[in-house]
Amino acid sequence: MISSYDDKAWWSAVFSFNSADTAHKLAPLLLAMTGYTLLVAFAVLDWFHIDHAMDWSNVAVMHSLLGFAISTLLVFRTNTAYDRWYEGRRLWGALTNNARNLSIKLSHIINANDGADREFFRVMIPNFAFVLKNHLRGTFRAEDWESLPEYPVEGLPQGSHLPNYVASEIFGKLNKLYFQGVIMPEQLLVLNPEIQALTDITGACERIKNTPIPYSYSSFLKKFIVIYCVTLPFGYVVSLHYWVIPVVVFIFYVLTSLEVIAEDIEDPFGLDANDLPTEEACENIRKHVGELL
Repeated sequence: MISSYDDKAWWSAVFSFNSADTAHKLAPLLLAMTGYTLLVAFAVLDWFHIDHAMDWSNVAVMHSLLGFAISTLLVFRTNTAYDRWYEGRRLWGALTNNARNLSIKLSHIINANDGADREFFRVMIPNFAFVLKNHLRGTFRAEDWESLPEYPVEGLPQGSHLPNYVASEIFGKLNKLYFQGVIMPEQLLVLNPEIQALTDITGACERIKNTPIPYSYSSFLKKFIVIYCVTLPFGYVVSLHYWVIPVVVFIFYVLTSLEVIAEDIEDPFGLDANDLPTEEACENIRKHVGELL
């Protein structure tokens, strides 16, 4: 679930570390890069005693030329991942609004004395949100399901597409009420957009979940970053001496962090610190639907 923070607090943002910070995930790589750069610096400065520029030090020119390319690739990678994250946020916002609109309409269409039918929708609409959340995480949590006499948690078709199952049962209930004369034909038409949106939102979330960034692109970018940083010490060790170690490690940290952040947010439906607060959204839907019905 996404971490809450004060985006105006510079001090805490700069000097605090949490589970979402990339330094934790990259610590082994940063240590390895530190050791590698130290080894290169020692070999060049103290083993071979090179204190003037050599031909291969022109690697710095290559870095200047490739810097623009790698920055462009990382910007594209980060923007693409953030688009997926933000689209997921919009979809869950739409699901919340859709649940509220459906509940508002049903609260006026179904008679207040018809407690059984109102209770069905009060329970099943939030259940849809919870099963969708768990479906996107590839799991099932029995404690999230609010049972009805005809829909106990033990009777759920395990292994099937539960969001489709719940959406189908909701529409089936509306269709039954239509044939019973509780819902008029024009009212059924008014309710149809909210019912259809349940499946549309599910499909859109599944598209984000099941369509990762192409492996060839992600693999190429990782190789590009590693080669770029591994060759950095040779280009700058003569001019920076042992100061090349913190410089190279910092550059490596910046570049790899952008890739790690992109990987972290491109699948926004999990339990990582930067993932969407879908648990909170489900609880809000259950609360608001309960108030309306």
